Amino acid sequence: MVGATREAERRVLRLLHNHTTTKSHLTQIHAHLLRRHLHHSNLLLAHFTAVCGALRRTPYARLVFHQSSNPNILHFNSLIKAYSLTGPFEESLHLFSLMKNAHSIWPDQFTFAPLLKCCSNLSDLKLGSQVHCEVVVAGFESCAGVRIGLVELYCVCEAMGDAKRVFDEMPQRDVVAWNLMIRGYFKRGDVEAGIRLFERMEERSVVSWNSMIAGLAQSGREGEALELLRKMWMEGIELDDATLVVSLPAAARIGDLDIGRWIHCCADETGLSKEKIQVGNAIVDFYCKCGDLVTASKVFDEMPERNVVSWNTMIAGLALNGQGDRCVEFIAEMKRQGLEPNGATFTGALAGVAHAGMVQMGRELFCSMTVDHRIKPKLEHYGCMVDLLGRCGSLQEAYELIIGMPMHPNAAIWGALLSACRIHGDLELAECAAKELISIEPSNSGNYVSLSNIYAELGKWDEVKKVRMMMKETSILKSPGHSFIR
Repeated sequence: MVGATREAERRVLRLLHNHTTTKSHLTQIHAHLLRRHLHHSNLLLAHFTAVCGALRRTPYARLVFHQSSNPNILHFNSLIKAYSLTGPFEESLHLFSLMKNAHSIWPDQFTFAPLLKCCSNLSDLKLGSQVHCEVVVAGFESCAGVRIGLVELYCVCEAMGDAKRVFDEMPQRDVVAWNLMIRGYFKRGDVEAGIRLFERMEERSVVSWNSMIAGLAQSGREGEALELLRKMWMEGIELDDATLVVSLPAAARIGDLDIGRWIHCCADETGLSKEKIQVGNAIVDFYCKCGDLVTASKVFDEMPERNVVSWNTMIAGLALNGQGDRCVEFIAEMKRQGLEPNGATFTGALAGVAHAGMVQMGRELFCSMTVDHRIKPKLEHYGCMVDLLGRCGSLQEAYELIIGMPMHPNAAIWGALLSACRIHGDLELAECAAKELISIEPSNSGNYVSLSNIYAELGKWDEVKKVRMMMKETSILKSPGHSFIR
């Protein structure tokens, strides 16, 4: 009998880990467990839960878990790990509490690694520190997986002092730990520390190089990032899709067409430009930002597969290059091909029609976004509309749009209205916009100067005096003027 049960368990395990059939037969496997009375096996339930997590079917795994009469550490660990992969990440912490307090099960090292991952995903330093205390109490601080989890937690939360302490105490540091530390330093803005750590590495992975290139580029050191890319290639490190995706924006920001074209060639030679949508999208974005819409369109047209990001990239590129009418055409074509526009689609299109002064088209797009596609406008959508209406002199309509916003308008939106009012000579509405700006940015001297100038143009000299007294009382100094002589 025991032998038959074990054979049945082995058969279920083979079914669970057969990647070609598991995804479509998960419920049938579960039914098989119930029919064969194997649903009390915590080993099988743990494997079933792990597969559910990998397939992003965690709610199903939780349902099975609640039907278990006596879950053990294996089953708890599998579900905690599943939530660390799919979220909601807080559920892992609830399970940990349930395991300890309701079931009196003592955690092991395999409990803590996914728990720490959840805290990292939440960027919750306080919660992570509490889990670290539990790790110390349980005696698993020296376990390799737990140490990696602690380094990641502290790096994500930018607590680099704690990250360095854990890192320095590691008897053996694999490349993952080094990469986490490098990314942590860059995230905190300590570029030099990241560079020093990279130079100390005896063994580097492609991820190490990619982390450095991305970190330098995001820190405004695009030239160094691209120089590192050249060095990486010279040392014979094979560029992967992530390398190309982080390098192309750096080339675009400094307008280095030569290295961008070279990256494009590398992507074509390795087949990544066709195999990876994100690489094709990055190439399109690069050429759009460099003003080469002909090449951008050619790459876009030749992509074997395009997603919403692909279309959004082209639409944003057309907007950037003053082709608002084509933005609208692209949205129509995108819908004909069965892709639903999202918020970013309309941000690009609205920016495009704003630059082209297509006020009626802008109104129609904004209406279509909210009515046809049920997309709630965000600040950036309202900002585009205020810019468009302001450019065309529809100042009252722009003002009414602002005061009807469901969220508080920011300084950029009031600033766009103020600029439009000054251009079109509506000083009363400009006065209103300037007052709102002062309310939002009370320390910005430029707002006071704008209001003072508006009063001067209206001949309200008493109000000019009041604004200047207000600046004096609040110790706000006017920014000094600058002269430039060639």
